[in-house]
Amino acid sequence: MTSLRSVAIVGAMLVVGAAATAQSQSPATTDSSVGVLIVAHGADAEWNARVDSLAAEVRRGGAVRGPVAVSFLMGPAAEVRRFQNEIAALQRAGARRVVVVPMLVSSHSGHYDQIRYLVGELKQLDDEMQHHLQMSGIERVTNVPMVVTRALDDAPEMATVLAARAKTLSPAPAGRALFLFGHGPNSAEDYATWMSNLRTVADSVKTITGFASVAVELVRDDAPPEVRGEAVKRAREIIGLQRAATGHDVVVVPILVSSGDVSRRKLPADLAGTPIVYSGEPLLPDAQLARWVERRVIAATRAWVTGTVR
Repeated sequence: MTSLRSVAIVGAMLVVGAAATAQSQSPATTDSSVGVLIVAHGADAEWNARVDSLAAEVRRGGAVRGPVAVSFLMGPAAEVRRFQNEIAALQRAGARRVVVVPMLVSSHSGHYDQIRYLVGELKQLDDEMQHHLQMSGIERVTNVPMVVTRALDDAPEMATVLAARAKTLSPAPAGRALFLFGHGPNSAEDYATWMSNLRTVADSVKTITGFASVAVELVRDDAPPEVRGEAVKRAREIIGLQRAATGHDVVVVPILVSSGDVSRRKLPADLAGTPIVYSGEPLLPDAQLARWVERRVIAATRAWVTGTVR
């Protein structure tokens, strides 16, 4: 019989292999004239600092030879580190074209649409997302070639990070259950796409770690109260079923970019009284996500060179 340890080793090899295959099909490094702008949601100083640490790791990595900057869409820093200002800074540093990398969980969200709008890929934006940009004085840029990469979606690097977070909380996961809990979108259509990608991630996490059960759900934090409330009930029910099936408290890991109000207050309140083990540690910081940024940038650069960029 194949042991859980063997399965976990094979799974880890598959995840690393997927990223290595993607890298082998692209140049090893980018040209110094290619700038990189990492765009994240943004929140308080602690939240933002983790994104800045990601950019610093990308600069140290050596695969991206051009300048690297960070911009935020929301929070106090959005007015200071506006999209157009950071693009201008990249140009002053020598960038003649820019790869924009959304540090978001999914490519199916209003914030991803904002980024596509800012680079000119979308001509219009819904009123709420447009209002958010206007409130922070964020403007689109048209004087430099740009391309937007996909967000994390089903990236193998995200599975690797989530697996590491889970193993920290449960070093011996055999016979135990893991619950991955994310923010999520408002619409049912976007929810379905998020879940399709995250189920792939959850399957990879299960293979890497050897947890007996790995489930995933989204709280849909910005949805109307009744929609969010139903999502929370469903999450609590899933945890209850996992606890009943395994006889152990359920390990809960958030699918969140950084640490803020959602990870520290909202999710613990949503799951209060359930049998869980939870620390709230988000995806950042982790060097694996710097490698993900590099992979996205290199693939986009290759597409530019071959003329296949969208």
